[in-house]
Amino acid sequence: MSLTNFIQERILIVTGAMEHWGAQMDKQTQEVMFSSKSNEWETPQDFFNKLNEVLGPFTLDPCATDKTAKCDNYFTQQDDGLFKDWKGEIVFMNPPYGREISTWIRKAYLESLKPGTKVVCLIPARTDTRYWHEYCMKAKEIHFVKGRLKFGNSENSAPFPSAVVVFESQPQTIIKTMEAR
Repeated sequence: MSLTNFIQERILIVTGAMEHWGAQMDKQTQEVMFSSKSNEWETPQDFFNKLNEVLGPFTLDPCATDKTAKCDNYFTQQDDGLFKDWKGEIVFMNPPYGREISTWIRKAYLESLKPGTKVVCLIPARTDTRYWHEYCMKAKEIHFVKGRLKFGNSENSAPFPSAVVVFESQPQTIIKTMEAR
């Protein structure tokens, strides 16, 4: 599928607020999603496949575990992708969503300034944060995901909206929405 067809079929230009999320969660899901028990949110495979088709092919996953890696070339927490060079890679990054997310977003932006490097980030759409304004607003593209993603093996959707932020050396920012399903 061409990028134009994908955009026509699945991406809508931002025209209003995101749909309200009304799914019910069981107690166990609430405990994980609304606590600091986990700041890692495994990317839904079908959503990754769509991104890989349109924005990839991805060559590096710098925020992975051996179980959740989306690319053959990946870094785990022990490898510490923050201190690795991403030059020349087409990176898919779903960073830890805890306090360190700003450090990962900064790294993504700085790495994207290197020749031949593109970084695609799946992150919470937290437009009220400092890192969003300092880095995300410098992105080549920002896609707001319409609806809520279901991360990992969760039966319920995430309690937050998501965005796909594309860093690549381009002066103009494009802001859109995309379907979660």
